[in-house]
Amino acid sequence: MWLIEAFRHTPSLAVFLTIGLGFLLGKLKIKGIALGTVTSVLIVGVLVGQMDINVGGPLKSVSFLLFLFCIGYSVGPQFFRSLRGEGLRQVFFALVVCVLILATAIGVAFCFGLNPGQAAGMMAGASTASPIVGAAEDTINSLPGDPATLKALADAIPVCYAMTYVFGTLGAVWLLGYVGPALMGGIDKIKAMTHELEKQLSPASGSDPASFNACRPIAFRAMVADGSRMTAPRTVAEVEKEYLAENRRITVDRIRRAGTEELIDQITPETIINPADTVVLTGRREMIVGDNDWFGHEVPGVELLSFPVEDVDVTVSKHCRVKTVRALFDNDWMDGVDVKSMRRNDKSLNPLDDTEILPGDILELVGEKKKLNRAAKEIGYPDPRTLATDFVFIGIGIVLGGLLGALTLKIGNVPVSLGASGGALVSGLLLGWQRSKRPVFGAIPKASLWVFNNLGLNMYIAVIGISSGPSFISSFTEVGPKIFVAGLIVTLVPLFLSILIGHYLFKFHPAMTLGCCAGARKTTAGLGAVQERLGSSVPALGYTVTYAVSNTVLIIFGIILVLLTA
Repeated sequence: MWLIEAFRHTPSLAVFLTIGLGFLLGKLKIKGIALGTVTSVLIVGVLVGQMDINVGGPLKSVSFLLFLFCIGYSVGPQFFRSLRGEGLRQVFFALVVCVLILATAIGVAFCFGLNPGQAAGMMAGASTASPIVGAAEDTINSLPGDPATLKALADAIPVCYAMTYVFGTLGAVWLLGYVGPALMGGIDKIKAMTHELEKQLSPASGSDPASFNACRPIAFRAMVADGSRMTAPRTVAEVEKEYLAENRRITVDRIRRAGTEELIDQITPETIINPADTVVLTGRREMIVGDNDWFGHEVPGVELLSFPVEDVDVTVSKHCRVKTVRALFDNDWMDGVDVKSMRRNDKSLNPLDDTEILPGDILELVGEKKKLNRAAKEIGYPDPRTLATDFVFIGIGIVLGGLLGALTLKIGNVPVSLGASGGALVSGLLLGWQRSKRPVFGAIPKASLWVFNNLGLNMYIAVIGISSGPSFISSFTEVGPKIFVAGLIVTLVPLFLSILIGHYLFKFHPAMTLGCCAGARKTTAGLGAVQERLGSSVPALGYTVTYAVSNTVLIIFGIILVLLTA
């Protein structure tokens, strides 16, 4: 048939067909639950693979290394920051959950007589930890032995993954959404406790790129200087001091002379404001909104307000001598610059006058580019918005990680190494963390990161599915029921115990317990089910740290599982 021959002649077309149809299938929902993109891509890949298409070359490993490096890069800052402070308990909890998953998987593997490929695929699907698939295959291929035997072990991984992933998702949704609340006092009690906590925390809204916050922290207003105290010329310094006397920090950014077209945009403290001049005043909303009768009345000032401003994140360096927000604005280099927001360890702070500034804090500054550059240089390391990806950073980072993974340590007669995949993950973690401390290199915009993560993993899964397609049905018939039961145990037992441990031993808030369990189990569907049942986004506060930890640890545990069952 012409179509089959076309795919065999150009295998890359089969890969893109698999990715396209897989993403389409992954969007379909039944009663709010989706099959998931990765599983859908694998299923489509297996079907496409029935055409016996040879997808050769390094495409599979290249895409997986890119995925792992970018995963490490994105979670690295959160991962290392969570190793101290309030997140430490969540780190320990995530480690406990990962150990439970590994221990259960090892026990089930020996009880059911599973080989390394079957055990790794089963653990990956049952714990919905897709990256284990690639790490396990990489480890199996590095083992000594007959190439045909090793290939058979590697081919078993996607088969067992596909057979266990669906219940791994559905089981997590059921346990976290329904069984978990019942174990901790009932859904009504937990809802009340969650809404009470929600009032205290006021968690941020979602990250939908189409939405934005209606409240703009920094406001620009055009005012005519015709108020009661502007009957005579006054300097910019005098006007700003007058506002400061009312505890309102306001800056003058532009002036248009009354009755003329003269525009002054190079403002100094000595610049004169004449009566009836139109002036652009800038400040935080809570400071600029209020009684301005003494200065004058507001006008649309569309033309005057049509000038470019930027915002830039600046990481405070240890050399910055400023200790509070008030002290920050005592410096001349902050003229015309305001603080839009402030973050410390991914938590938002209100930049009030007495708010302490520490090294590592991230200040979002707003102002004209020239003024921003001057202020950022004094504070620390600016991280300007960019659409460009630092491919030098990505390329060298993956190479360094691969070389690290190539180092082998012999334990007895068994060679142990991270492999290229584990090395790429560790490299991404370290480099992502270093960039968060000093963002002068390695920019990867969020949109690019999303593409690399999703395309990298799903292209790898697509190649796996196509390659294993011809042997999938026979393998499924041979081990199907056994693997399904094994996966059922690995899905339910660790998660059931995790809920009890989080509630009774770690004493998390019930909503946080469910969120931590979802993160440690890497189940976004489970988190969604919990949030829907509780009618709150509070559980997401326990998801981030535990997800960052388990996303790393489970990959390493997948390697350990292969070595222990080999």
